[in-house]
Amino acid sequence: MNEEEAPSEQKKTLSLVPSPTTNLFLPDDILLSSLSRISRLYYPTFSLVSKSFRSLIASPELYQTRSILGRTESCLYVSLRLLNDSNLRWYTLCRVPDRKLTNFSGGHLLVPILSRYAPPAHWSSVVAVDYNIYAIGGPINDAPSSSVSVLDCQCEKWREAPSMRVARNYPTATVLDGKIYVAGGCEDCTSLDCIEVFDPKTQTWDSVASPGTERCERLVYKSVGIEGKYHLFGGAGHVAYDPKEGRWDSVGMDMEMGRTWVSYCVINNILFYYNDREFKWYDYKGRFWRKLMGLERLIKFLCYSRLNLAAYGEKMAVLWDTFVPSSSKNKMIWCAEITIERHDIYEICGKTEWFDVVLRVPKSYELVHVLAATV
Repeated sequence: MNEEEAPSEQKKTLSLVPSPTTNLFLPDDILLSSLSRISRLYYPTFSLVSKSFRSLIASPELYQTRSILGRTESCLYVSLRLLNDSNLRWYTLCRVPDRKLTNFSGGHLLVPILSRYAPPAHWSSVVAVDYNIYAIGGPINDAPSSSVSVLDCQCEKWREAPSMRVARNYPTATVLDGKIYVAGGCEDCTSLDCIEVFDPKTQTWDSVASPGTERCERLVYKSVGIEGKYHLFGGAGHVAYDPKEGRWDSVGMDMEMGRTWVSYCVINNILFYYNDREFKWYDYKGRFWRKLMGLERLIKFLCYSRLNLAAYGEKMAVLWDTFVPSSSKNKMIWCAEITIERHDIYEICGKTEWFDVVLRVPKSYELVHVLAATV
């Protein structure tokens, strides 16, 4: 893979890795204990030290120790696609130890994950449950697919999960109470499996009672899990499913987010989205949208970029791209980390912790997926 074909920001990281010394030859249990106390943001850099470090960082024992010590954290994953290529290239956000920091630069980079294999998941719906990222359905060779691929973010390897009952072209998936709800994209909207739910603990799929054939057919482009209900949005309206009562309810259009490509995320049971140069959050009790305050400076910097939002623990990650000013062949991937602060029931503010260029790529690349897993 040459420089014209793929991002090369990883080269910057190589020069930052310490040379192996005799201090690295410590018993594995001591290394595991030490590594488990270090933020996982540094693991991609440590994995370049030696094969033994790379093996330890991908070991189940390390993550068991992190869990016992309460050191699990949200890790950001991003997929990019080269135009006319169905395969995705996956990256994770890492911290560069000795990169110079400024008031708004966080010293972060996107680096490729260890796994070279990635499923063709451009049109899949992608969600995260704990430390697993699920790529669900989507067309393969121009045909709907029922396949489900899983990225284990601890060892950064892909595997196959049980397939859906129904093949889907462009499904929408969301997580509610640890389960994955999937709708849309199926050819037969009269099927009892038009809407399905997957339980990661039992690794089984079950059908969800349909809200009606017409709604099942059109409600394909957005879904969200909030306030204990599974919400579906589309041309036929907005409906919500209560899993505890097994009942669908029609909901007004107050919660509608507009265009299909608008990016959104749920943080601490609050729905956020960005559109028309404005961040907003949904007042679920008042049933209307309110402006997310405090991000005016960031909005000016964003210009007219198309954004990708993701829940990053209790924070928000914002990613976008811009062209390199001195080049017509390359562009920069930017990332911002936003702290969410609730001042009262009517006002929520965002605080920009940092924003910076995290990757440089040829202009033929595009951002596809942005999400966080707990590792």
